[in-house]
Amino acid sequence: MTIEAKTVLITGANRGIGQALVDEALRRGATRVYAASRQAITHRDERVSAVVLDVTDTDQIRSVAGQVQSLDLLVNNAGIAMYDNLSDRAVLEQHLAVNLFGPYEVIQAFLPQLTESRGAIVNNTSMMAMAPLPMTPAYAVSKAAAFNLTQSLRAILAGRGISVHAVLTGPTDTDMTRGFEIPKATPQSVAQSIFDGIDAGEEDIFPDATSRALADSWRSSVAKGLEHEYAAFVQAA
Repeated sequence: MTIEAKTVLITGANRGIGQALVDEALRRGATRVYAASRQAITHRDERVSAVVLDVTDTDQIRSVAGQVQSLDLLVNNAGIAMYDNLSDRAVLEQHLAVNLFGPYEVIQAFLPQLTESRGAIVNNTSMMAMAPLPMTPAYAVSKAAAFNLTQSLRAILAGRGISVHAVLTGPTDTDMTRGFEIPKATPQSVAQSIFDGIDAGEEDIFPDATSRALADSWRSSVAKGLEHEYAAFVQAA
């Protein structure tokens, strides 16, 4: 899929990678970009439609889905990350509510439009889906679950002509990584790489220098081969 002349919806569009994705979609010629966030935002480009969307509010998700008549690309970017040590179940549940069930509910709500357009879904997960950082384990658990959700939907929705992409983001210079004194990619470079990956049809997108170190080994791994092998059962059914 190329973004030119397409309709795109991006969650978590008010800052960081989400904001950069909105600008990059416009730069690539998107016809309409729905910029979704919990608070209303403004944008100078008339192609942007700002929508208020809390991904933990099912009624709000359905209301927005009813307003969007057509959609080619859904980007689930909204997320939370907090320090914890897995001692408080409520913190884990909060991460799962936003980072796992949020994308799930948004995808289900927009499936009719995406089926009609034979469109694409992009879930922004994280390198931590593969290896947790013990300082943010609840975040890592939720992103691992979101990655598995992405892989599962990839197989299930292939028959509808919908492609499903995972973004395994490394350290990026956003509010989430504030306080980590490590090399970080810019949100703009990550957004560009995400759309490049969609254009190239990459199932799993590694959008920065840190995550790209994993790309070749992951794509040639036994686990990736097993994913395709299991997906074949769905295709044969």
